[in-house]
Amino acid sequence: MGLATFGKITVEDCEIEGLKVISPSVFGDERGYFMETYNKNDFTAAGIDMDFVQDNQSMSKKGVLRGLHFQINYPQDKLVRVVRGEVFDVAVDLRRDSATFGKWFGVRLSAENKKQFFIPKNFAHGFIVLSDEAEFAYKCTDFYHPNDEGGLLWKDPDIGVDWPMPEGMTEADLIISEKDQKWNGIKEY
Repeated sequence: MGLATFGKITVEDCEIEGLKVISPSVFGDERGYFMETYNKNDFTAAGIDMDFVQDNQSMSKKGVLRGLHFQINYPQDKLVRVVRGEVFDVAVDLRRDSATFGKWFGVRLSAENKKQFFIPKNFAHGFIVLSDEAEFAYKCTDFYHPNDEGGLLWKDPDIGVDWPMPEGMTEADLIISEKDQKWNGIKEY
């Protein structure tokens, strides 16, 4: 995995082509801190030249698992981060012509580490909340189309995501929507 700096961001290429973990420069003093969470010039220099059209933010409680979601006809590039708390964020490669089709990559995102995760089009995405609560923010390159959502079963053995369990919880304690419990595995995709 390569690591390079572009302006005020450091970008780490992941073992799955296209996925990138971004660490912003943080300027702090006794008053607090300042950081740029997005600068088009820096991101373009890093090869992430996107036209983001929608920002979203959600709050979830400890043990909530969301995903693995994707868009069918209107795929989105996403730039995700956590503004409060901590999650384990996962992307699964759904590009049929990719050497890493069906492979996953995960990264811990937290308010403390301030990392961001760039997920290109044609990946499934999900996360599990590890802290008491987490606020999750993300930028998208296409608008939300309510009838265009697809998904994969979060515990599909053919994908094999190694979800870390929040402290003091087991898989039986996780909070997963009815919809997310009914998705099929990647073989049916």
